Amino acid sequence: MARNLHWFLMSGAKSSVVEEINRFLDDCLEVEFSFLQTAEIAGQLVSLPEDERNFVLDWTRRVATTNIQVAYQFVRRAAQAMRRMDAEMVSEWCLQAMDRYDSEGLRPALEVICDLDGYLASGRLRAHAARYEEVAPVLQSFIQGLSGRRLRMEVDASAWTDGETIFLPPLVARFESPEENFQLAKAMVTCLWAQTRYGTLNLDPQRLDEKTRPWFEVLESLRLEGLIARELPGLHRQMLAQSKTLGEPDWPDELMALLPRLLDGGAEESLRQARRLKRDHPPPLPARVAGMDLEAAWEARRLRLLRDEARFRDALRIIAEEMAGEAEPPRRFELREKGESENGLAELELIHADQVVPVPEHVRELMTSIQLDLTDIPEEYLQPAGPGEYDPSLLRDQQLDPDEVWSGSYHEEGAFFYDEWDFGRQGYRKRWCVLREHELKPGDAGFYAATLAKYRGLVKSLHRTFEILRGEEKTLRRQPHGEEVDIDAFVEAWGDVRSGLEMSDRLFTRLQKDERNIAVLFMVDMSGSTKGWINQAEREALVLLAESLRILGDRFAIYGFSGWARKRCEVYRIKTFDQPLDDRVKEAIAGIEPRDYTRMGAAIRHFTHLLGEVEARTKLLVTLSDGKPDDYDHYYRGEYGIEDTRQALFEARMAGVHPFCITIDREGADYLPHLYGKAAYVVLDEVAKLPLKVSDIYRKITT
Repeated sequence: MARNLHWFLMSGAKSSVVEEINRFLDDCLEVEFSFLQTAEIAGQLVSLPEDERNFVLDWTRRVATTNIQVAYQFVRRAAQAMRRMDAEMVSEWCLQAMDRYDSEGLRPALEVICDLDGYLASGRLRAHAARYEEVAPVLQSFIQGLSGRRLRMEVDASAWTDGETIFLPPLVARFESPEENFQLAKAMVTCLWAQTRYGTLNLDPQRLDEKTRPWFEVLESLRLEGLIARELPGLHRQMLAQSKTLGEPDWPDELMALLPRLLDGGAEESLRQARRLKRDHPPPLPARVAGMDLEAAWEARRLRLLRDEARFRDALRIIAEEMAGEAEPPRRFELREKGESENGLAELELIHADQVVPVPEHVRELMTSIQLDLTDIPEEYLQPAGPGEYDPSLLRDQQLDPDEVWSGSYHEEGAFFYDEWDFGRQGYRKRWCVLREHELKPGDAGFYAATLAKYRGLVKSLHRTFEILRGEEKTLRRQPHGEEVDIDAFVEAWGDVRSGLEMSDRLFTRLQKDERNIAVLFMVDMSGSTKGWINQAEREALVLLAESLRILGDRFAIYGFSGWARKRCEVYRIKTFDQPLDDRVKEAIAGIEPRDYTRMGAAIRHFTHLLGEVEARTKLLVTLSDGKPDDYDHYYRGEYGIEDTRQALFEARMAGVHPFCITIDREGADYLPHLYGKAAYVVLDEVAKLPLKVSDIYRKITT
C-alpha cells in the first residue's frame, strides 16, 4: 500500500482532484477507513478519464446506501473493473452484489464484489440472459391463455413442474441476445405446460425403473412436442429454429416413426416403448425440454385429488341447496358431454332432471382440474357432500394466521413479498418487504349510528347530492335518432343542402344516463401519529363515505395500513370489494385505531394488486393520512421513504390506478406534489373538516 501511495504522491496528479476524491470517500464511507486506504483508492481513480471517474464515484455512493463494506470493496476494484468491463456491466455487477446483500447478507455480497474474475465469467452471460423477474410476468399471462389448469410460476434452480406450479431458473442464457433467450424460456414454459395438460404427470413413477426412466422422459418429450406442433404450430416452428441455431440434432428417424403411436397411446404408450428401448442409450434432449420430477408431481397430484374432490362435492352441495330452496335438495347430479371435445378435454354440462344446471366459473375450473388428473369425473364425485363430510382445511386454501406467524422465531410463510425502491442505488430491493393481511377486530357497535346521528343534517345533504350524481344524464349531440332536434347540426346540414352536398342524418339529440363503472379503495393511515382526534375524524369520514357510496352504488373497499420495519408491513381488512356494508363492516370501521409507523410503499403496491383483480373502467386509490411516509428504520425516514412511495404511486398509475391523497398535514404541500402530482391531493388545515369534506372530495374526483 505504501508503494502505491508513494506512486500516487509522485504522479503529478492535480491536488484539487485528489482532495475532491478524498472528501467524497470520507463522506461516502463515513471515515470508516484509514487515510492510506482512501488515498490509495484516490490514486487509482485519478488515472481514469473524468466521466469514468464520476461514474465510479456515483456507484460508490449508491452501493454505500446498502452497505459501506461492500462499497469500499467495490471502489477498491473499480478502476480495474472499468478497464475490463463496459459501464453497463459494472452497473450490473453492483446491482447483483446489492441484491445478494438484501437476500443473503454481507458475506455473499462481498463474494460477488471480490471475485471480479468470477463475475466476468458469469456477467457476460447475465448481460444477455432472460431473467426470471423480467420474463415471469409475461410468461404468466401466456400460460394463463393456454387451456388446462391455472398454473402459478416460481423460481427454482432448474425448470420443472409439479402440475400446479411451473418453476424456471433465475437465468436462461443459451443465446447471445435477451430476445432469443426469452423465446427459449417461453419454449420451456410451453413444454412444462404440456406435461400438465397431456397426462405426463399422471403416471405413477414407481412403474419406472432406473433404465426405463430416461427413455420415458425422451419419448414423452417427443410426444408432447408433437402435440405442441399440432396445437401451437407457430411456436413449434420457433422451437425448431432455435434448436438449429444451437446445433442440436433432430429427433432420430426411428423415434419419429414412433410418434403416431405415441400421440394415440399417450403416456402409457411412452412407457411401453421405453421398456422396449431401455437397453440402448437414449438421445440427448434439446435445451427447450425441461426436466421432470415425477415423484414431486405424483405427490402433488395425490393431494390435489383429495382437495379437488372435496371442493367439487361441496360446491355441488351449495348448488343443490340453492336449487331446492325450501324443498328437498337434489341428491345426485349427472354429466353430459356438450359437443366435441376441445384439445382432448370434453366440455361437460351438469345435469339434473334433464335440465342443464348453471355452473360457476370456479366450479368449472375444478372440473377441468379433475379431468386433467383422471380423464373423466368419477361417478362418486357427482353426489353432493353431506354436512361436515370433509376436513374444512380441504375446502379452502391453507392460510396461516398472520399473528401466529410472528410467534416464536420469525419466518415468512403466509406473506406477500414486495420490492422496494432504493433511490440511492436507483434500483429495487427485491422481495424486500414482507406484508400480511389481518382481520380488524370489531369496535364499538354503536359508533356508526352515533356518527350518522351526529352529522344527520350533513347526511341528508349528502344523500341528495349523491342521488343526483347517480342519476346524472348527459346530452349526446349529432345522433341519428333522438328526442329533440340538434339545432347546430340542423343548421350545418341545411347549409350543406344549399351547397349541393348530401344532407347528414345525424340531426338529433339524445339523453343518455351516465353509467358508472368505478372501483375505489380507501387506504387509511393507522400509524401511531393518528391518535386522538385524527383517528376519530378518519372513522367519521369513512362512515359518511360508506353511506354516500351505498347510495351511489360504486364498488369500494376499505383497508387500514401500518407497520414496523420492512418485515412487518401490515394491512387490515375493514371492507373488501365483495363484502356488503353490514354490521361487521360497521363495527370494523369503529375498530380502526392507531398502531405503529407509516411505511407506505409496500401498502400501495399491495392495494394496486388488489385493484388489479377488479373489473372496472375507473380505479381509484384514495389515501387518508396525517403525514409523510415514516418508519422505525431510520433510513426510511425522509428522502428514502418519499422516493419509495413516489415510485409505488408511479407503478400504480402504470397499472391503470388513479391515486389521490387527503391529508391533514399542514406541511403536505411541500412533498405531496412530488408524490401525487399537483392536482391529485388536498390538504385540510383542520382535523374537524375531514368528515365534512371527504365526501365532497370523492364526488369531485370521480366525475
